[in-house]
Amino acid sequence: MTLADKLTASRLILAVFRWIMPGDGAIAIAALWILFAAIEFSDLLDGMAARRDGTVSPFGKIFDPFADVFARVTYFVCFASAGIMPYWALLIILYREFAMLFLRMLLTQRGVAMGARPGGKLKAVFYAIAGGSSLALVSLKNLGLLPDLLPALLVAVRVVYFVAVALSAASFVDYFIQFRKLGTKA
Repeated sequence: MTLADKLTASRLILAVFRWIMPGDGAIAIAALWILFAAIEFSDLLDGMAARRDGTVSPFGKIFDPFADVFARVTYFVCFASAGIMPYWALLIILYREFAMLFLRMLLTQRGVAMGARPGGKLKAVFYAIAGGSSLALVSLKNLGLLPDLLPALLVAVRVVYFVAVALSAASFVDYFIQFRKLGTKA
């Protein structure tokens, strides 16, 4: 396994996010922030390491998006069950991600690996922003900070989810167009 693949695999391990989520108090909140930062930072580092070391591989092109989805869906489920992420947003994101995995599998059967696209990267940034803003809201609530601002902050977080869902749908259209181009070449 390359360094990039090891960093990618770390996101699968870090998805223990769900098991700490129900906890209260400063220690649980600190653990959640550390896990969240490690998940998102490893996503940034694995691509940098693969490009730096020249180890971008068909396996990495499939494994990396899978690890991203695995980790992010885990914390999105936590935020939906906590009443922060709207369930409709979770469903649209899940459908998009499952559809993307399916398209990638179809291309893999033809010996083609579809890499990341700019729209997918922007979507990933907004997934991270949505996750971070949700975690900030959970942190403030569990620590009893700024209770009067929590309803307004919840609205702001849901706006971020709306943008993330819109970018998710738009990036799927872009990937589908790319899938059709790659599929006809294979």
